[in-house]
Amino acid sequence: MKSVWVFDRSLYPIYIAFLFFLLNFIWRKKFLNITGTIFTWLSFLMITYGFVLRWLEGMEVGNKYFPVTNLYESLVFMVWAVEGILLFFKHSRFKTEGVDFITLIICTGIMLWASTLEKEVKPLIPALQSNWLSIHVITSFIGYAAFAVGFSASIIHIIKLKKQNFLPQIETELFDTINYRAVAFGFIMLTLGIVTGAAWANYAWGSYWSWDPKETWSLITWLIYGVFLHGRLVAGWKGVKTSVISIIGFLAVIFTYLGVNLLLSGLHSYGGL
Repeated sequence: MKSVWVFDRSLYPIYIAFLFFLLNFIWRKKFLNITGTIFTWLSFLMITYGFVLRWLEGMEVGNKYFPVTNLYESLVFMVWAVEGILLFFKHSRFKTEGVDFITLIICTGIMLWASTLEKEVKPLIPALQSNWLSIHVITSFIGYAAFAVGFSASIIHIIKLKKQNFLPQIETELFDTINYRAVAFGFIMLTLGIVTGAAWANYAWGSYWSWDPKETWSLITWLIYGVFLHGRLVAGWKGVKTSVISIIGFLAVIFTYLGVNLLLSGLHSYGGL
């Protein structure tokens, strides 16, 4: 399949971008940052093209919905969304040294895992034949992607606060701001994901909420980030507190996304989602 060929090769510019961002993190050279950004864009555009091909391939077997209906496709979409949000921050004049290469480590790990999964385009079972599913997965995974960027900023922020000498001399508040903005956006998208997921559940199974393991852990994740935002906006939390909560939240995302699939069974076992 052409889409798989494109997806697989999008990993190469991710590797190269990671290398340049890592070197820029160490030596702070403008051309290293620019080169890393160019290769990130290349990977992002390749995955975008891959999804166009994947959609057309799905239509050939009767699938008219956006191709995020199995674990393989959702993993690749996650990478696409993470890269897109990272690029947004980079082009919003945020200094993302450190955040970028940690974020691309996440992307690399996701793509390597995706490469081991079943990639064939197959006709969808009736429960997955709904526009609500596509909207639910897209909004949820954009939220997850934003949380991944917030997680990366939190890691760098905590290390920076420990005053490690090898870190670039950037104000620690910058990483706190990136973390906050990423989490705020991710929270909105996750909220939409939960709401549209309830609509899909009612369409597929006749119930808006059934305390399925995935639903339960999505709610737990939502509550963790709700604590983050409440603490930030009401109690004025910043620095280590919000960074730690962001890290805990992303660990909850990982368990919601992957741990539930591997360790628990439920209605979301369809398609491995």
